[in-house]
Amino acid sequence: MKFLDQAKIYVRSGDGGDGVVAFRREKYIEFGGPDGGKGGKGGDIIFRAVPNLNTLIDFRYTQHFRARKGGNGAGSDRTGAGSDDVVIDVPIGTQIFDEDRETMLADLDKPGKEVLLCKGGDGGFGNATYKTSTNRAPRRADKGWPGEERWVWLRLKLIADVGLVGMPNAGKSTLLSVVSRARPKIADYPFTTLHPQLGVVRLSVTEEFVIADIPGLIEGASEGAGLGDRFLGHVERCAVLIHMIDGTESSVTKTWRLIRGELEAYDPVLAEKPEFIVLNKCDALTPTQISARKRALAKASGAPVFTLSAVSGQGLPELLRAVQDHVTQTRIAEREQENTTIQHHE
Repeated sequence: MKFLDQAKIYVRSGDGGDGVVAFRREKYIEFGGPDGGKGGKGGDIIFRAVPNLNTLIDFRYTQHFRARKGGNGAGSDRTGAGSDDVVIDVPIGTQIFDEDRETMLADLDKPGKEVLLCKGGDGGFGNATYKTSTNRAPRRADKGWPGEERWVWLRLKLIADVGLVGMPNAGKSTLLSVVSRARPKIADYPFTTLHPQLGVVRLSVTEEFVIADIPGLIEGASEGAGLGDRFLGHVERCAVLIHMIDGTESSVTKTWRLIRGELEAYDPVLAEKPEFIVLNKCDALTPTQISARKRALAKASGAPVFTLSAVSGQGLPELLRAVQDHVTQTRIAEREQENTTIQHHE
C-alpha cells in the first residue's frame, strides 16, 4: 500500500430541513388550526481514529465529503427525518488543520477518539410553532439552518515508542528488519527509505514497543535538502530516539552534530528527547577503532554510546533491553500522570 501522510479534503455538513405551513382540515373538526411540522436536522461530519489504518492514501481518491440535508416537515405536526452523520475514519495519530495549515482543529491520538468537525444545520420551524392566542392562523415557516463547510488538511504522525534517526545508509532499515517483522527496502545507496516504516519489537510475552524508521537526514534537510525534514513529524510522539551513526564514517562526531543541528532546526522540543547513540557497522572496524570512536562520541554528546552490528546482531540485546526499560518507565510515568489528572478533575 502506498504511504501518504498529508491530504487536503473538503467537508460539508447537511442543511437542516425546512419547516412547512399546513392546516388541519377534517370534516367534523370545526376549528382545525395550524399543524405544520419542523424540519429535520442535517447530518454532522465526524472524524474517528481507528487502529486498522496507517496511511491517508484513501483521501487521494476521495476528497469531498458531504452530509445529506434533513427532511422537510409535514402536516399533522410531523417533524422531518434527521439525516445520518458522515463518519470519516482516519489512522490513529492524524491531526486536522485549518486551510492555513497552521491552526490545529483536532488531534486524534487515541483509538476510538472522535471529533465533531462540522455540525449539521437545525431544522426550520413549521407554522404550528408560531401559533399563539392572538395569532391563531400563522402562515410563517422557516427554512432550515445551513450546514458548515470548510477545507481542511489532514496530517498523519505515526504513533511509535521509538524513532530511528540518522544519515542515509546508517543502517536504520537493517536494524528495523532485524528486530521486527517489517521488511523495508535495503540497498547500498543513499535514500533507500523513501517513506516511514513501522515495526513491532517483542522482547518477551509482556514486553514490546513500536519502532519507526524515517528517511535519512542530510546537511540542510531543514531547508529542504534531500528529502527534507517533512518526515520528522513521525517521530515527534516517540518516547526516545535511536540515533544511528555509521561507524565507518571518517568523523563520527561531525555526523552526530550535523543530525543534532537538523533536529534542533526542525523543533527544539524534538531535539530534547532522550537519545540512544548507536555506533553501527562495528563488524567492519577493529577494536581500537571502535574504542576510539565510541570515546569521541561519548565526549561530544555526554551520553552513553552503544556499539552495534545490525547485520551480525553484535550488541543488539543490550540496546533493545535499554530501550525497552526506558519505554516501560515512560509508560508508567504517563499512566501516573493520567490518573493524577483524572483525580484532580473529580
